[in-house]
Amino acid sequence: MKKLKNKVYNWKLNIEKEQLEDVIDSLEKGKLIVFPTETVYGIGTDAYNGEACKEIFKAKGRPSDNPLIVHVSDDEMLRKCVKNISKVEQKLIDSFMPGPFTLILEKEENIPMSVTAGLNTVAIRMPDHEIANKIISSFGKPIAAPSANKSGLPSGTKLTDIIEELKSNVDIFIDGGDTQIGLESTVVQVIDDIPVILRPGKVTAEDLLKVAGKVKIDKYVLNEVDDNEKVLSPGMKHKHYSPKTCCVLLDTDKKEKEKIFKYLENKNICVLGLGKPEKGAESINYISMGDTLEEVSKNIFSILRDVDKKNYELILIESVPTEGLGLAIMNRVVRTCGYNIIKNKDQVENYLKD
Repeated sequence: MKKLKNKVYNWKLNIEKEQLEDVIDSLEKGKLIVFPTETVYGIGTDAYNGEACKEIFKAKGRPSDNPLIVHVSDDEMLRKCVKNISKVEQKLIDSFMPGPFTLILEKEENIPMSVTAGLNTVAIRMPDHEIANKIISSFGKPIAAPSANKSGLPSGTKLTDIIEELKSNVDIFIDGGDTQIGLESTVVQVIDDIPVILRPGKVTAEDLLKVAGKVKIDKYVLNEVDDNEKVLSPGMKHKHYSPKTCCVLLDTDKKEKEKIFKYLENKNICVLGLGKPEKGAESINYISMGDTLEEVSKNIFSILRDVDKKNYELILIESVPTEGLGLAIMNRVVRTCGYNIIKNKDQVENYLKD
């Protein structure tokens, strides 16, 4: 394969016209670009070009049964990709697009099966981000784009985190600064007129309930999907969002946590938590992911990438409440940890022995 000469365009302050033309030309030729959205950075190409979309899977090392999200710039473009939109689906489109929201709809024939992992449905999103929207609208066609990272690693929320791992496959990188939300979009499918959350995000169950009157949360949001089961949404199957260092969810009561923190003193173990360290955490490697769930959402992937460089034996990630945005955070954390949970000091000791 011919070695790519990567181009990096800085659009933090403004979108350069000549560079935009180059980006559009790259997409027309079926090449891959990395661009910012309000959620995370995406690695994308022409959604109508099935062969080009296969290159996304190769670049990420992404399993072929994990469908891509198709990004559109407006309602007209959306309707060229899908058909048979129900009243409930239209209500969700009107309420949450553009925004950090993805809706699974029946696909038109112009969306290749390589994009949808063989499904007759497609995940559609309309970003609420100036750069992403300008690229898609200028291109005039939808862009298929999962998160910009090697599969299994934390998603990219700042360009500097992801250039090195993707540079051998990407033609143009566009730097729009740190992303605003930091977690991928909420993914919903309407089943029997009820919105079902397949992947939680910034648009919460509570938000959907206000619009649709009913909402369900898929059983796999916090549980592991069987290897043989075909998934309906990106991010439901396979290990995700995880650094190379072993991560384990710390989900225990206050008394047991104090014992664990006492045991961790002077050990090469890192604890990631919400807010300032509690009593007993002064002598351990404690890193706050933020004081609010919104801050944790924005910071968690970049923090995971940073702590992965420090050669800890183990990373413990404290659980957060699953209401509102907390459900999306816990969805990512349980996958980061490979569904492994620590509830007492003895279990920490066992991990270190292993």
